[in-house]
Formats: sequence, structure tokens, C-alpha cells
Amino acid sequence: MHWDFDLGSTTIWVFFALLIIIALLMSKGIHKMMAKALDARAEGIRENLDEAKRLREEAQALLASYQRKQAEAEEQAKNIVEQARRDAESMAEQARADLKEKLARRAEAAEAKIATAEAQAIGEVKARAVDLATAAAEKLIKEQFKSADHNALIKDGIAQLGKALH
Repeated sequence: MHWDFDLGSTTIWVFFALLIIIALLMSKGIHKMMAKALDARAEGIRENLDEAKRLREEAQALLASYQRKQAEAEEQAKNIVEQARRDAESMAEQARADLKEKLARRAEAAEAKIATAEAQAIGEVKARAVDLATAAAEKLIKEQFKSADHNALIKDGIAQLGKALH
């Protein structure tokens, strides 16, 4: 590009006009107004940045708070699950112990019933044996002894029975 300082050139006159306009504006204090406007704009930007920084810090604090609460909730959920597992194991163990105890009581009751039934059966067998022996002895006595012998045997049996009962 080439500068031509010829006063007949329009470019030189546009340049002079621009210098005159700038000089007039400077004399009227436009540069102070522009500086003031730029300072106000800079202050507004600074306030916006400060506000953004404050909001960012609040957001980070809120995020940290939520992360702590989430960690606490996860820990609490973990504790609840662990407690539920321990409770379930305890209940299962108690149920096994109760079942074992119940089975032992039933076995004891069954053994007692068996022992009672056995004793009763033995008693019934003994009673039946006594009845049969008595009947056989009675039949034998009737066939082999006379009436006088009967009376002596009865007296002797009553005496022995009396001794056995006392």
C-alpha cells in the first residue's frame, strides 16, 4: 500500500476529517466517558465473575454434601442388609435349636409311651400268666386232691398271701 500526501487526494481529506473528529471528541471529554463506560463494564464483568465463582463454590459444597449423604445412605443400607442377614441367621439358628428341642421332647415322650406300654403289656402278660397258672393249678388240684386237701391248701395259700402282702 502506498501513501500519497497529495492534498488533492480524497484519502488525505478523509484522514484529516477523522483527526478533527477525534480531536473534537477528545476535547469534549469523550475519552473519559468511554473510559468510565469501559470501567463500569469491567466492574460488571468482575461482579459476574465473582458471582459465578461464589455459585461454583456453593455448587461444589452442595455436591460434596450430596456425596457425603449418598455415602452415608450407602453405609446405612449396607448396615441394614448386614443386620438383616445376622437376624436371619439368628432366627434360623433359633428355629434349628427349637426343632431339635421339640424332636428331643417328642422322642422322650415316645420312649415314655413305649416304656408305659411295655410295662402295661408285661403286667397284662403276668396277669394272664397268673390267671392261666391259677386255672391250671385249680384244674390240677381238682383232679388230684380231695376236699380235705383242698381246705388245707386254701388255708396255706391264704397264709402265704397274707405274708406276701405285709
